[in-house]
Amino acid sequence: MNTPPSSRVQGLEIRGLRVSSARRPLVGPFDLEVSRGEPLAMVGPSGAGKTTVLRAINRLIELEPGLSTAGDILLDGQSIHASQPDALRRRIGMLFQQPQVFPGSILDNAAFGLRHLGGLSRRKRRDSAERALAAAALWDEVRDRLKEPASQLSVGQQQRLCLARALALDPEVLLLDEPTSALDPRSTALIEESLRHLARDRTLLWVTHDRGQAERVARRIARFEVRDGVGVLAEVTNR
Repeated sequence: MNTPPSSRVQGLEIRGLRVSSARRPLVGPFDLEVSRGEPLAMVGPSGAGKTTVLRAINRLIELEPGLSTAGDILLDGQSIHASQPDALRRRIGMLFQQPQVFPGSILDNAAFGLRHLGGLSRRKRRDSAERALAAAALWDEVRDRLKEPASQLSVGQQQRLCLARALALDPEVLLLDEPTSALDPRSTALIEESLRHLARDRTLLWVTHDRGQAERVARRIARFEVRDGVGVLAEVTNR
């Protein structure tokens, strides 16, 4: 991708993004801005490319054979391709539809990404992990169980643990791919409340099939639809 001139947008700016598979268009092209502190929800039918867009933003799409992108994505005015993928993904956290806990303890999971950062003592890693567990509304439930296997948590707790694992790195952007679709109402409400607070000083994109949820968590809603087999951005509305 060519790197266009920088932008003054504090957050994400998508410019002419197009995703293709073996030269067959899948999504776009489209433009979209997501400013810091103004969470945006992405809604639309399955197959409209919402998850594909998220994976393009943190460059996970580059790991999928046969897929290619055109256009560019800027983070705080600079192309995401100006950084190495691993460095970029420390700035852009992602929460998937199904929780993905790793073997090991609850604390090990929360601190997983921190172990790959240099210059952090064990004490600092633990402090950061504990703050992340609190931000994910999980600390009160696990503070006396930190050495227990993460696999023993409920599904809702595991998803909040995955959120804590992402938050421990203090990302500037959070990408959320239907993170509550498999959760009970209580866990859904806890995650929504946590993310409402976190979105105040972060850039947040939330994919959901629940229009009510989109209206609860976002200031703007981007509606995608499928036209002639291609996902397109149909409209962006303000709440």
